[in-house]
Amino acid sequence: MNEILEPGMIVRHPGAPEWGTGQVQSRIGDRITVNFANAGKQVVDGRHVSLELVTSNS
Repeated sequence: MNEILEPGMIVRHPGAPEWGTGQVQSRIGDRITVNFANAGKQVVDGRHVSLELVTSNS
């Protein structure tokens, strides 16, 4: 799922719901940088975490 992520997409981290939604800043290989509403900028290892894409009706 992470391979479809592009900058600007809104995601959630399934293991950290308290972080809220986040906007993808960049994806370089398995390293995905996301700016989360409640946790700021985080670098996620896509080999271990599959971020959930937030749709407009979520």
